[in-house]
Amino acid sequence: MGGQSSRTASKVAVLLGGPSAEREVSLSTGQACAAALRERGYEVVEVDAGRDLCDVLTSIKPDAVLNCLHGRWGEDGCVQGMLEWLGIPYSHSGVLSSALAMDKQRTKDVYRAAGLPVVDSVIVTADEVRAGHVMPPPYVVKPNNEGSSVGIYLVNEDANGPPQLDASMPSEVMVEAFAHGRELTTTVMGTRALGVTDILTDGWYDYDAKYKPGGSRHVIPADVPTEIAELCLDYAIRAHNALGCRGVSRTDFRWDESKGAAGLILLETNTQPGMTPTSLTPEQAQAAGISFGELCAWMVEDASCQR
Repeated sequence: MGGQSSRTASKVAVLLGGPSAEREVSLSTGQACAAALRERGYEVVEVDAGRDLCDVLTSIKPDAVLNCLHGRWGEDGCVQGMLEWLGIPYSHSGVLSSALAMDKQRTKDVYRAAGLPVVDSVIVTADEVRAGHVMPPPYVVKPNNEGSSVGIYLVNEDANGPPQLDASMPSEVMVEAFAHGRELTTTVMGTRALGVTDILTDGWYDYDAKYKPGGSRHVIPADVPTEIAELCLDYAIRAHNALGCRGVSRTDFRWDESKGAAGLILLETNTQPGMTPTSLTPEQAQAAGISFGELCAWMVEDASCQR
């Protein structure tokens, strides 16, 4: 996977941290990637992305940027636009696809246009959600433009009343019909879908379940019928292409076994999947015979502008 003899980048700026709600996850992702790249002989500069990012990168003059930011500003097209302006090759998706995939409702619009299955959802104000049920429970309330299960509320079927959202929730939120079933996910690397993971938790797959050691158990390859596994691989590639993603992405699914193939729906596509010690994408790469170092090097060598 992209041996060092064909290397086009030697000095790499790894963007990590930043001001989003997912800062801590980004720090973990970035530090792991930076260590792996150093082991493979790259000159690596770790950059905690702040308001002076443009000046810092201009000073560093990297051959490429490995974007390990998560959440707003780093994953929604903002930093991608700045890197395009500076003319610095960067990893993962470009401006438009990053912005599209970060907006959950517009992602669903793209899915539907591509013939991909989703559940019903609406965009409403947080105050409307607090005032009364905007759809029959069970449903999920989430920010429309954050990731990593930040600020997610699950309203059960027997809920006495609407959720009292925290004051930190944005003024507009997505309310989505709850999809029963198993949590599956598939990583796409370039044009290849790497595999299907079944995510097992004792409860809701929330922030702690995603990032705390032992918070969830990952079964790869997922113990699902061949038809479902093949559909996940196909849907993930179609979602990646429909959104215009580049590099690595990961699409999450729910599968209701009782409905067979009709029970598989797409939740969202992550254009910058986590690369922490508990993350799904490195596990899927490993299962496909791609080491963590090879995956990081591939993302760097895949970097470009006009993505």
